[in-house]
Amino acid sequence: MSKTAWLAVLAWLLAAAGIYYVVDARMNPNRQPSSQGGEVTLQRGMDGHYRATALINGEKVDVLVDTGATGVAISSRTAERLGLNSHVAARTSTANGDAVAYITRLRSVRIGDVEAHDVAAMITPGLQGEALLGMSFLGRMDVRLFRGTMSIKQGDEPVPAATDSDF
Repeated sequence: MSKTAWLAVLAWLLAAAGIYYVVDARMNPNRQPSSQGGEVTLQRGMDGHYRATALINGEKVDVLVDTGATGVAISSRTAERLGLNSHVAARTSTANGDAVAYITRLRSVRIGDVEAHDVAAMITPGLQGEALLGMSFLGRMDVRLFRGTMSIKQGDEPVPAATDSDF
């Protein structure tokens, strides 16, 4: 291959990498969420969703933050990676219809400077992605939505003892 051909290939690769970087930054603006003093701020992605990286039981997990979800849902693959298991099945209703999920508890869920302990969750075999961060976590926080920004502030009240009825 000639020197000109190598330069053309290199230019195309650099252009493709640049396009990927720009599109990824627009689709996932919260790779490094803004966080300070017990509050985290997330920007809405181009698709209208809020995504971030959370620490679940100390491990990094990509989450979709969903105020319309009752609880935290973990994919089977992610649950396996985190060492979660459950033998307690429950029927759930999702946007895609009824499904069977498995009840579990998470030691901790942290996003930025905001953290909750002993969080109810479901291992959901059909879940696309790694995890959905719903109200069993968000319900303990002060959550505000305004002009494409979601602010999640650490709750001031003590968390009541959690039960399986959190779902």
